[in-house]
Amino acid sequence: MNNNMKTEGRTFGYVRVSSSDQNEDRQIIAMREAGVPLENIYEEKQSGKDFNRPVYKKLISKMKAGDVLYVMSIDRLGRNYEEILEQWRLITKEKDVDIVVIDMPILDTRCGKDLLGTLISDLVLALLSYAAENERSNIRKRQAEGIAAARINGVHLGRKPDPLPENFGEVYIKWINKEITINKAAQECGMAQTTFYDKARKYKTKK
Repeated sequence: MNNNMKTEGRTFGYVRVSSSDQNEDRQIIAMREAGVPLENIYEEKQSGKDFNRPVYKKLISKMKAGDVLYVMSIDRLGRNYEEILEQWRLITKEKDVDIVVIDMPILDTRCGKDLLGTLISDLVLALLSYAAENERSNIRKRQAEGIAAARINGVHLGRKPDPLPENFGEVYIKWINKEITINKAAQECGMAQTTFYDKARKYKTKK
């Protein structure tokens, strides 16, 4: 037996949102659809400005050579261009763990292990990281300008949430009692699964 062969490892998922009022359900659903066990999905509500995050650190220490890490998108991993590249190198080179970016299939280190494939993946990663950081900077600038303009014009910021469908309470009870699946519940309410998750969580809090 060749001791240098990489054994098939476990699959992990990293889910991050920046604040407690953001919804992580879309990321979790994508992880589950990719086959990541629920107990191996690490969730964190913290800014991605750096990698000094307790849950992320715990995940990194848990992973071993041959494992696979799923993230929804590059910006869920982090926001700082240089630190993203450093963490990518740490995970893939030092820990020998593969990374799969769900919404960008070309960033799947299990594929294209040859020199050309690695070069293309590294170039795409660098470009996406830079573009994401640049876009966030532009968004913050536009938001600041918009808020300033709204205040000058005396505009009340925010909007009222869309009303729940009339059958939501009935469907919610059936879902809570496990009489129907989340997919069926969402269909009966005419909304996406992630929207139903979010509405159900808020509905439970108000009850």
